[in-house]
Amino acid sequence: MADAAECGVKVMCRFRPLNESETNRGDKYIPKFKGEDTVVITGKPYVFDRVLPPSTAQEQVYDACAKQIVKDVLGGYNGTIFAYGQTSSGKTHTMEGKLHDSQLMGIIPRIARDIFDHIYSMDENLEFHIKVSYFEIYLDKIRDLLDVSKTNLAVHEDKNKVPYVKGCTERFVSSPEEVMDVIDEGKSNRHVAVTNMNEHSSRSHSIFLINIKQENVETELKMSGKLYLVDLAGSEKVSKTGAEGSVLDEAKNINKSLSALGNVISALAEGTKTHVPYRDSKMTRILQDSLGGNCRTTIIICASPSVYNEAETKSTLMFGQRAKTIKNTVSVNQELTAEEWKKKYEKEKEKTKGLKYVIQKLETELKRWRKGNKERELQRENEAAKEEVKEVLQALEELAVNYDHKSQEVENKNRSNNQLSEELNQKSTTLEGVQRELSSLQELSSHHKKRAAEILSLLLRDLSEIGGIIGTSDLKMMEVNEVIEEEFTMARLYISKMKSEVKSLVNRSKQLESSLVDTSRKMQANEKELASCQLLISQHQAKIKSLTDYMQNMEQKKRQLEESQDSLMEELHTLHAQEVHVMDKQKEHLTKLQDAVEMKKTLEEQMENHREVHQKQLSRLRDEIDHKQRVLDDLNQGLQLEQRKLQSDYDKLKAEELEKDEQLFMNEKREQAKEDLKGLEETVAKELQTLHNLRRLFIQELTSRVSMSAEMDNDEAGGSLAQRQRITFLENNLEQLTKVHKQVGITHTHMLTHTLPSVQDISSTPHPLPQRAIPSVEVLSAGVVGCLALTTTATRPLHHPNVSNSSSSTAANKAQVSTGHIVISH
Repeated sequence: MADAAECGVKVMCRFRPLNESETNRGDKYIPKFKGEDTVVITGKPYVFDRVLPPSTAQEQVYDACAKQIVKDVLGGYNGTIFAYGQTSSGKTHTMEGKLHDSQLMGIIPRIARDIFDHIYSMDENLEFHIKVSYFEIYLDKIRDLLDVSKTNLAVHEDKNKVPYVKGCTERFVSSPEEVMDVIDEGKSNRHVAVTNMNEHSSRSHSIFLINIKQENVETELKMSGKLYLVDLAGSEKVSKTGAEGSVLDEAKNINKSLSALGNVISALAEGTKTHVPYRDSKMTRILQDSLGGNCRTTIIICASPSVYNEAETKSTLMFGQRAKTIKNTVSVNQELTAEEWKKKYEKEKEKTKGLKYVIQKLETELKRWRKGNKERELQRENEAAKEEVKEVLQALEELAVNYDHKSQEVENKNRSNNQLSEELNQKSTTLEGVQRELSSLQELSSHHKKRAAEILSLLLRDLSEIGGIIGTSDLKMMEVNEVIEEEFTMARLYISKMKSEVKSLVNRSKQLESSLVDTSRKMQANEKELASCQLLISQHQAKIKSLTDYMQNMEQKKRQLEESQDSLMEELHTLHAQEVHVMDKQKEHLTKLQDAVEMKKTLEEQMENHREVHQKQLSRLRDEIDHKQRVLDDLNQGLQLEQRKLQSDYDKLKAEELEKDEQLFMNEKREQAKEDLKGLEETVAKELQTLHNLRRLFIQELTSRVSMSAEMDNDEAGGSLAQRQRITFLENNLEQLTKVHKQVGITHTHMLTHTLPSVQDISSTPHPLPQRAIPSVEVLSAGVVGCLALTTTATRPLHHPNVSNSSSSTAANKAQVSTGHIVISH
């Protein structure tokens, strides 16, 4: 595997358009897009790697989210793309879309085509093996979508501690069409239900896994990559979806697994937790390598733009922001060749050499320390560290005192600032009230001025009318004088009253103007004081910030110093303990030395006593040894004599054993010869019986033919000389046959009565008896047949004497030959 590198999780945000129910309801469109990476919801901005508005096409989504991951997977990396969001937010549309529509197809079918397009454009020496598997997590059970009989598959780990689904169906594919067939088959087996928010709501998390292995035929370089394409089920509010029965149980399991996913991402986002709860859910267990492991991961968070789903949208966006902080450590899944392994081995060898050198150095230091060579240096360092710790503690105490003073000053300033701000608020409220009163008084004064001017104009008009009346009619004036005077007095009274009111109003207005000037002056002074207070506040805030930063730094230094103090104290304690241990050992050693001295004295005394006893025992033992040596010499002599006797007895027994072995061998050969003789006896008896039978038949035939020939000779008046010769010849043959029979009987009895030949002769010859000892039945039968032939020729009538002589001569020759054969065989 190649060197690892760190990369972050990419988070893309996609908003769908308002759906029909939302538009009919008149929902407000809440997201505002700023640039390509920011969306604002109710005044709060959310920043992601890319924000995709509702008008974004499927192809643009694929180019932004998935195109680079395909190249990475073909380059030997692992990749994961999964969609997260509320139900009916467009996750399945983003991942799958309409599978066989070139415009509306989602990420998964586009990836299937893009992978093969890349493969066709790559080097011809590369050989690819592509496997796909498709499964879902339904009710927290893994179900194989390509083999519905597998309903509860288990999650195991391989040798590299990477989780995988054991027993899941894997199919090799060689074209995009085959991949689409697998997707169609798996999608037909997925769990889908109808809710109030979505007519085709996915009730399970589906995972489509593409496993790509490649090998370079020339360089023999092997790489592999896995691509997880995950369509998560949406989080649901039961009050909105109206789920009941089994759909409600499905919703509970979906929300449970999604909360487990949120816990995993929260733990990874914090970065401080040592335990990440991957095992809380099977989905997080499968995606363990995708979240914080060896994988390039892209999360597409899908959200609704409606104000009706504002809370869920904000939760989804917060999930995306947490996920954006996760860091994965990715590396190429590469099988090293022999040369690369060799290079790696050399590097590791060099590292081990360096580590061995460090270990040796540390061991030498440890030996020195154990010998006590560096104890004084450690004590000096410890004392110096103690002094440093004391100085640091004093500095920390001073800092703490200064911090307390500063914090008290800051609190006092804050209090004064609060008081000033309260006074300023009171003054501003009073000023506003005075301004309101002034405006109302100005309105009243202007109104009264208008009223007074109108009344004066009316009075002057009346006076002018009265003057005209007085000038024209003096007579009438006397009559009406009293009335006019009364009215005039009334008018004067009214005018004087109005003048007094006007004067009071003018005085009041002057007072108000003077108070307004005073209040404006006070306002300006208060504003100046407020500005100075604000400056003081900002200065104090800056000081507070600097002090807090300084205090944080000092606290960090304090922590570091405390840690170093703790480590030094631990070392001091260990050194003290070791010193105590060494002192205890020294005390024990001294006590042991004292005990050893005492023991030595007692042992020396005992040794002196033992020496005397030992010398006595040595003298006694030497005498006993001499006596036993003499006894041993006598015994050795007796043993040697017994050994010679036994050797001679052994030689005798060995010779006897050899003789017995020879006798046994002879007996075995005798038994074998006896068995051979039994067989020969049986064959000789059989042949004698057959010879006896032949002889009897021959005699019978011969007598019958001799009688016939005698009768014929009597008839022919005494016969001829040739016939007599034949008769004599037959008689000779008969005598020879009888001799042969007798000789056979003699040889048979001889064989029975004579002793067996020696063992050496039997072993040297392959057969126990020669073939000439017994005449064969074939030889005897040939002789008998020859004799019979002669008798037949002898008994035939002879019409031609010449011919008969020749035939008799031939018969005689045959008989001689046959008898010669019999003699030879005998």
